[in-house]
Amino acid sequence: MITDAPPPPPLALALSLRTAVRHLGPNWYATVMGTAMVGTAGAALPVRPPGLRPACAAVWALSLALLLALLAARALHWRHHPDRARAHLRDPATAPFYGCLAMALLAVGGGALTVGRDWIGTDAAVALGAVLFATGTVVALAAAVGVPYLMAVRHAVQPGQASPVWLLPLVAPMVSAASGPLLVPHLPPGQPRQTLLLACLALFGLSLLGTLLMLPVVFGRLMTGGPLPLALTPALFLVLGPLGQSTTAVGKFADVAPGVVPGPDGRELTVLAVLYGVPVMGFALLWLCLAGAHLVRARRQGMGFSMTWWAFTFPVGTCVTGSAALARHTGLLAYDGLAVVLYVVLAAAWAVVAARTVRGVVSGALLAGPRPAPVVLRRATGRTTSGAVR
Repeated sequence: MITDAPPPPPLALALSLRTAVRHLGPNWYATVMGTAMVGTAGAALPVRPPGLRPACAAVWALSLALLLALLAARALHWRHHPDRARAHLRDPATAPFYGCLAMALLAVGGGALTVGRDWIGTDAAVALGAVLFATGTVVALAAAVGVPYLMAVRHAVQPGQASPVWLLPLVAPMVSAASGPLLVPHLPPGQPRQTLLLACLALFGLSLLGTLLMLPVVFGRLMTGGPLPLALTPALFLVLGPLGQSTTAVGKFADVAPGVVPGPDGRELTVLAVLYGVPVMGFALLWLCLAGAHLVRARRQGMGFSMTWWAFTFPVGTCVTGSAALARHTGLLAYDGLAVVLYVVLAAAWAVVAARTVRGVVSGALLAGPRPAPVVLRRATGRTTSGAVR
C-alpha cells in the first residue's frame, strides 16, 4: 500500500516560508520605521526619566532585528514570487511603499548613532550608521525618481486616486537629510564635513519641493473627493512625516553647523531652524487634529485593523523629534511639553499596533492574500409575450 509521506521538516519549513512571503509587500518596512522611531524619539526628549535610555536602546535593537528579518523575507519574496513583486511595482497603491525600504534603513542607521551605540559601541555604531545611511540614501533617491516616473508613464492614475501614500517616496530623502548630520562630527574637519552637511541640505531641498508639489494634490482630493476609504484613513497621518522630519532636519543642521559652514559659527542655520520649524510645526498640529477627526469618524463606522495603522507611529515620531529640536533652539518650555505629550501618544500607538500586528502574523491573517470581492446575485426577471414582468 502506497501512502503520501509528509515532506521532511526542512522541506516543510521551506515550503511554509515560501507560502508566507507570497503576499509580503514593501509596506511591511513600516514596522521597522515605527519601531526605530520609538527609540530615536525617546532619546531626543528633553526629560530623562530613569530607564528611558536603556529601553530606547532595546527598542532600537528590536528594530534592527526586524530589519534583518524583513530584508531576508523580501529577498525570498523576489526569488520565489517574482510575479507578485512585479505586480507590486505596477500597482499605484503599492509602489509608493518602496520609499519605506529607504526610510527603514535610514531609521535604523540613525538609531544606531543615537541609542544603539550604548549596546554596540561608538565605532560599530558609526560604521553601521554610515553603511545604512549610504544605502538608504541611494534607495531613497531611486524611489523619489522611479516611483513618480512609474506613476506618470505606467500606472495611469486618476486625480480621485490621490492618497497620502503618494508622499512616501518623496519623504525618503528628507529622512536622509535628517540622518546625515549625525555622521558629520565623525568625519575629518574641513571639506568632508562641509560636503556631507551641504549634501544633506540638498536632500532637504529636493524632498521639500517634491512634497510641496504633491501635498496640494492630496489635500485637494480630500476636500473634493470626500473621506478616504475606512482602511486607508490612518494614512492621513503620513502627512505629518515630511512636516516633522523637515523640522528635525533643519534643527540638526543648526546643531552641527558651527565650525562646518562659513559664517559666524553657523548662526544662520539656527535662525533657519526657528523661522522654518515654528510655522511648519504649527501646520503639523493642525493636520494632526484633522487626521484625528477623520480617524474618530472611521472608527465609529467600523474601521478595523490593517497595516495602515503603522502610520500612527513614524510620522508622529518625527513631530516628537521636531518639537525637541525647536525646544533646543528656542528654549521654550512649551516645545518641551509638546515633545513629551507627543511621545506618550507615539509609545501608546506603537504598543497597540505592534501587539495587533503580532496577533495578525501568528493567526496568518496579515500574511494571507487579498480576499476576492463578494459576488452579489441579482434576482432574474423576464417578460412574457404580453409584456408583463415575472
